[in-house]
Amino acid sequence: MTASLSDAAAFPEQLETIRSGMRALSKSQPATMKSFSALHAASSGSGALDSKTKELIALAIAVTARCDGCIAYHTHDVLEAGASREEIMEALSVAILMGGGPSVIYATHVVEAMDQFENASR
Repeated sequence: MTASLSDAAAFPEQLETIRSGMRALSKSQPATMKSFSALHAASSGSGALDSKTKELIALAIAVTARCDGCIAYHTHDVLEAGASREEIMEALSVAILMGGGPSVIYATHVVEAMDQFENASR
């Protein structure tokens, strides 16, 4: 995509800002963040569903929840987990089914985030 969706849609930079904030939270609230980190690890690791499938689910939820920070985080992680663009687009179609018109708008944020992360890794 050539035009940015918004000033807040620089997804690689947004991910770094989120990570920085999470580090600050970890220093201030270590018990909470340690527990959250353990929950994240337990929930996202492979089991009956592999981690890529779980990240596709998380990304679809991020779209229906209309959370750009979550979109940044989970677009990065689903790409790292090896999901193809086609798999991500199909997960977005499920998010649109469940979230309607607003999910269409946030699904376009994922498309832009994929472009930005893919361009950043070149």
